[in-house]
Amino acid sequence: MPVLYRHLDDLPERFRGGVVSIGNFDGVHWGHARIAGRLLDMARRQDICSVVLTFDPHPARLLRPQQAPTPLSWTERKAQLLYGLEIDAVVAYPTDPALLALTADEFFDRIILGQLRARGLVEGQNFFFGHDRGGNIEVLGQFCQRSGIPLEVVEPVQIAGEVVSSSRVRTLISAGQIAKASQLLTRPYRIRGTVVHGQGRGNKLGYPTANVGEIDTLLPGEGIYAGHAWIDGRSYATAISLGSNPTFDEAEQKVEAFLLDYRGDLYGRPIEIDFLARLRDIKRFDSASQLTDQMALDVAETQRIAALEIPIY
Repeated sequence: MPVLYRHLDDLPERFRGGVVSIGNFDGVHWGHARIAGRLLDMARRQDICSVVLTFDPHPARLLRPQQAPTPLSWTERKAQLLYGLEIDAVVAYPTDPALLALTADEFFDRIILGQLRARGLVEGQNFFFGHDRGGNIEVLGQFCQRSGIPLEVVEPVQIAGEVVSSSRVRTLISAGQIAKASQLLTRPYRIRGTVVHGQGRGNKLGYPTANVGEIDTLLPGEGIYAGHAWIDGRSYATAISLGSNPTFDEAEQKVEAFLLDYRGDLYGRPIEIDFLARLRDIKRFDSASQLTDQMALDVAETQRIAALEIPIY
């Protein structure tokens, strides 16, 4: 995978003087993909590089921590998705008070002109920058005109009559509407975590599950899902239970993944999980045998759905 640059001081000279897009790019949906496509077009017309400048963490985590949205993607995953759109370089600028204190003028002069030496900019209509979001797309246009830099403002993507946005994706995922969310994303929705010890109940039922903890992105709503799990870069069709276990009076919310064709010990290992489809609600069964009968159906449906989706790491 190409390098994710963690500071502008680390950015090689060959990636300065290019066309730049700045934003959070959370989840990397089709609206972001349109911006990336226009970024590439402008860069290729000038025979220069394409650069995305994003932030780690999201500025809202420092400015409004109680209101900051739960992220849809971690920084490395975001970069992976952006590089998949053929961007030349991705910089995850370290968000700190010094950055947030820059006025719109200072951000433009110091970051865009000074460090990136941008020769073109591509942004969405709702772009804001600088202290207290003091700069908007109109202000950016004035700065670009003053500096002789072309600016392309990209119109939003609409799917099913609604604008594609990270907030809309977040709403759908929270509601468990994975199929609708997937239509807005460039890749299936993915979480990551570490396999932790559970009660071992799945193993006793004949379906040994990996209990996933330390998850740092948004969890879908409760339910049984079909997906792919990734271990060391290899994918496995996976049935996922996300929620409680009412059959055994367990109220704790858990993420349990049954990797259909995996054999081996996963405890303590990192895991990534793609959500492909929601199969059903969490429900209480009258007996363990009724539960395992349903689990057999869930696994068969998972196998069918996973076979239709070519896994891409």
